[in-house]
Amino acid sequence: MEIVILIIAGLGLLFIGGELLVRGSSSLALSLGLTPLVVGLTVVAFGTSSPELVVSIQAAIKGNSAISIGNVVGSNIANIALILGLSAVIRPVSVQASAIYREIPFMIFVSIIFSLLVFFKHIAFVAGLSFILLLALYVVVSLHISKKSHPDELGDPVKNKYSTIISIVFVILGLLGLIYGSDLFINGSVKLARILGVSEFIIGLTIVAVGTSLPELVTSIVASIRKESDILLGNIVGSNIFNILAIIGIAALITSMNLNEVNIVDLLVMIFFSVVVLPMSLFNKIISRMEGIFLLIGYVVYLVYLTNT
Repeated sequence: MEIVILIIAGLGLLFIGGELLVRGSSSLALSLGLTPLVVGLTVVAFGTSSPELVVSIQAAIKGNSAISIGNVVGSNIANIALILGLSAVIRPVSVQASAIYREIPFMIFVSIIFSLLVFFKHIAFVAGLSFILLLALYVVVSLHISKKSHPDELGDPVKNKYSTIISIVFVILGLLGLIYGSDLFINGSVKLARILGVSEFIIGLTIVAVGTSLPELVTSIVASIRKESDILLGNIVGSNIFNILAIIGIAALITSMNLNEVNIVDLLVMIFFSVVVLPMSLFNKIISRMEGIFLLIGYVVYLVYLTNT
């Protein structure tokens, strides 16, 4: 019963904290005149990935690097197969040209680089620092390009909904919720893994990954309903980039990560879903309901595979 309470309470705090952080940080960013695509790729994406970041850092500090890796791989798979798939089923997702030619290819690139490092069974300080620097370069270049882009490519500016003070309060409360929620959730997940005799990596791939992806799920569904495809796709692609470069990067700076438990199949599944988004986006620059169903079926098949390994 204690484990159930820890996991539910942790998920609740993570969800509320992530939501508050997204609302607050998005409001602050919009006050600077950023557009939906830029907000989705940066502020919203990084904000909704905060649960994964905090959970993975907490896990790294406690020596549970398997949860950190599993969390990232599982979250990236869930972001595309589950969240993008479900969003496309609700409403077809239109794709901007910049996402097709820049952001999606970059997501594929960092996914492949991360997977190649797994063959060395070890990610240390130098690799972590390289990831952080690459993320900083990505953000700077994205913002620089966005300033030179045609307004039609970026979409109409989004109106700010909150005052600066309220936005700051949301950010602070969100961070507190993420910190305490992640601690509860990590403890519950590790205890559950030991009781069930399941490896911590598998727990990270499933319960932790889906649980910490709730902010992305809620944000994407709301964006789909409101026909805000720029924020939706930017959130998913940006989150996957952030998950690898920031989460793995920071975790590796804290402690060397042992990758012995990582299954190559999980990495191949992550790369597959990352790559498959590109041809889907190229076709009429839209991800259709049928393609969304394909992604959801793929995710179900993957979960069945996990339960039988």
